[in-house]
Amino acid sequence: MELAAWLRLTLVPGVGGESRRALLKAFGLPEAIFAANPATLAGIVDPTLAERLLRHDCAAGIDAALAWAGQPGNHLLTLADAEYPQTLLGADDPPILLYAKGRVDLLNQPALAIVGSRNATAQGMRDAEAFARALGESGLCIVSGLALGIDAAAHRGALASPAGTVAVIGTGADRVYPARNEALARAIAEKGVIVSEFPLGTPALAANFPRRNRIIAGLALGCLVVEAAPKSGSLITARLAADAGREVFAIPGSIHSPLSHGCHQLIRQGAKLVETAADILEELRWETPIASAAGAPTDPAPLGKQEEQVLACLGDSPRGLEALAENSGLTPAELLAILLPMELAGRIAQLPGGLYQRLR
Repeated sequence: MELAAWLRLTLVPGVGGESRRALLKAFGLPEAIFAANPATLAGIVDPTLAERLLRHDCAAGIDAALAWAGQPGNHLLTLADAEYPQTLLGADDPPILLYAKGRVDLLNQPALAIVGSRNATAQGMRDAEAFARALGESGLCIVSGLALGIDAAAHRGALASPAGTVAVIGTGADRVYPARNEALARAIAEKGVIVSEFPLGTPALAANFPRRNRIIAGLALGCLVVEAAPKSGSLITARLAADAGREVFAIPGSIHSPLSHGCHQLIRQGAKLVETAADILEELRWETPIASAAGAPTDPAPLGKQEEQVLACLGDSPRGLEALAENSGLTPAELLAILLPMELAGRIAQLPGGLYQRLR
C-alpha cells in the first residue's frame, strides 16, 4: 500500500514536481497526503488540485505499474528506497519515483554522461564508442539517453566494458524510442539498466526529453559532449550538469562542421577540451580501476585480431599511417577506426607528424 501511494502521487494529472515536493515536505509520506482532508491539503496546494488529489481514480495505472514491477528485472524506486540514486537526492527537482529495468546497482556507481547529436558523423560515433569503452574499462559507468547517434554509440561502447551503462529515457519504461534501438535496449536491460520517471505507456513527447536530461546530468560526475549543434538537447544536458556542479567536457572538431559548433561553444564557456579518455580521468582525479573478485585490478580487454596485427606492425619504432597500411594490408580508414580505441585505452600514442608509437 505504501508503494501504491507513491504511484498515486505521480499518476494524478496536473501535480508537478514542485507540488509533490511541497506535499511530501508537509506530510512526510504519500500515505499521509491521501489520508488528509481537503482543507488541510488546500493549505499546501491549490484547492482545485487538492480536490483532484483525493478524488482522481488512479487504480488502473497503479495496478499496471505493480504488475510491471512484478516481472523479472523490473523495479520501482521511490525517494525513500536505499536503491534510489543518491546523487539525485541533492538535485533541485529529483524524480519522486523511478521505473528501472535491469541492474539497479548501477544507479549508485560512479558514472560519466556521454551525449551528442542524433545526426552524428561516423567519426563522432566512433569517438563516442571508443571513449565510452575506455572510460568503462577504467571503472566509470556510462550514462546516456538511448537516442540515435552519439547516445547509442556511447551505450555500445559501455556494454563492451565491465562498468556497464545507464539509459535514461523520455518515455514510459515499457516503450522503446526510437524503435531502431530496440535491440540495443534489450542488451542494456540485460547488462545495464534502463530508467524512466514517466508512467508506463507515456509516448515520446518533446517536452519530456529536457526533463530526462536533468536525470542524465544528475547521475554522473561529469558530462562529455561529443558532437552537438548549437541549441541542441546535448547543450541543455551540459548546462544542467554545470548548474549541478558537475564537470563538463567537450571534444573539439573542424570549424567547418556544424556539429562542432556546440562543442566549441561549450569550450569557450569553460568546458574542458579533451582529446583522450585520460584527459577526463585526470580532470576527475580518477585513479581507482575496476577490481576483480580477488581485489586486484582486472586485465585490459583482450586485443582483437586486427589490433594485434597493428601492434605487430608498429614494433618498437613509430610508424606513419601509410607505412601501417602497407605493412598490415588495411586501408587508412580501417586503421583510423582501430587506432583511436587503442590510443584511448593507452596501448598506443599519436606523435607529432602523424606517427604512432606502441606503448605496451
